[in-house]
Amino acid sequence: MQLTDLTDLTARQLLDGYRSGEFGPVEATRAALERAARIQPEVNAFVRLTEEDALAQAAESAERWRRGEPRGLVDGVPVTVKDILLMRGHPTLRGSRTIATNGSWDEDAPSVARLREHGAVFIGKTTTPEYGWKGVTDSPLSGITRNPYDPSRTAGGSSGGSAAAVALGAGPLSLGTDGGGSVRIPAAFCGVFALKPTYGRVPLYPASAFGTLSHVGPMTRDAADAALLLDVIGAPDARDWSALGPAPGSFTAGLFKGVRGLRVAFSPTLGGQVAVGPGVAAAVRRAVARLAELGAYVEETDPDFSDPVEAFHALWFAGAARVTQRLAPGQRELLDPGLREICGQGARLSALEYLAAVDVRMDLGRRMGLFHERYDLLVTPTLPITAFEAGAEVPENSGFRRWTGWTPFTYPFNLTQQPAATVPVGVDGDGLPVGLQFVAARHRDDLVLRAAHALYEAGAAAVPPGGAVVV
Repeated sequence: MQLTDLTDLTARQLLDGYRSGEFGPVEATRAALERAARIQPEVNAFVRLTEEDALAQAAESAERWRRGEPRGLVDGVPVTVKDILLMRGHPTLRGSRTIATNGSWDEDAPSVARLREHGAVFIGKTTTPEYGWKGVTDSPLSGITRNPYDPSRTAGGSSGGSAAAVALGAGPLSLGTDGGGSVRIPAAFCGVFALKPTYGRVPLYPASAFGTLSHVGPMTRDAADAALLLDVIGAPDARDWSALGPAPGSFTAGLFKGVRGLRVAFSPTLGGQVAVGPGVAAAVRRAVARLAELGAYVEETDPDFSDPVEAFHALWFAGAARVTQRLAPGQRELLDPGLREICGQGARLSALEYLAAVDVRMDLGRRMGLFHERYDLLVTPTLPITAFEAGAEVPENSGFRRWTGWTPFTYPFNLTQQPAATVPVGVDGDGLPVGLQFVAARHRDDLVLRAAHALYEAGAAAVPPGGAVVV
């Protein structure tokens, strides 16, 4: 196998190569670092590459594999980490010019710590909008992150750097965060897989200012790699008081049961509430037809809720105000103007208005709980559109004020804390990736992964090879 081919492999394929001795962690890490450096000028997926540390970690992994004693499930696999999550030895600046670089930076976030325990190789920190506040990835600190399929368009956000890195072979595994769609949005725009697990399945520390809206999730080439990554990072951590206990079993082990007999509700427009582009609608409908061919019982029906965007805004804007509360006036002038605007709105909310939004959230959770007594899975488009112009929060002439205007399929399931994943199911007429979203009841991450894996196995989860123009 040629060295350059290593960037095309999944984590599982890399591990098979290490096991057989065909190649090793050092070769895979060098290939990932070279690819990252090559794509950076055009895509801007990275805040920083950690080449020296990565090569040292890879050499240690290679020695463990030589002895036949790999440390864990992902020993030697190149991994990237969104620059919202702490990674020991390197600054975590969260896309903001208001954070000093000279901190101690001596602690790992729980998900990073679990990966380190399992021998992962950390090749870099990926870009984010400031404090992860919006559904595209540009920031005053790092500039604009661009789409691998068309660099004039956005990679999505807020985990846009991670999505672009995975799509272009700069490490097969990445950690993202999702407070309103932030792993699913960029994964859909960039043609990769992402899972927002049930809230608490992956511990988060420090706690997000956006509270229990924010989840940590895998961003990968396919569902099987995501299951592997979730097996690693879905372990408890004492620093997160809201984390769940140990998973009931391996997510990887449950992948292969297929979808035969599952009750699937297909909601193409959330009951006419969302205008979906024709290319998106057609690609999603083809994939849903494939689910039926694979034995799922598919019914076109809608969950019983209206758009909860105002409640989401109240919670989201209040969180933004909280995260910037201690900034001095001069520091506030350094913020992304859109972030500064929503912070002002959040600061003006009363406690009663905040609690009214919580009431909407609880009622939405009740409605979805009852819905999943009838259906194992809900299927929707991940987004109603494909990637639009880079550097803009909303598509030109869309009439939307905020990013939530074009993400109506994602943020409701942060409010309900349900597992939700996006699967690439083709491209639109412009050759841009389209995502399909699976949603399951809380704690049924296994069903989301299982259904997504079935689409991959059937060849229905993919974008055309060679579609990415940046390589």
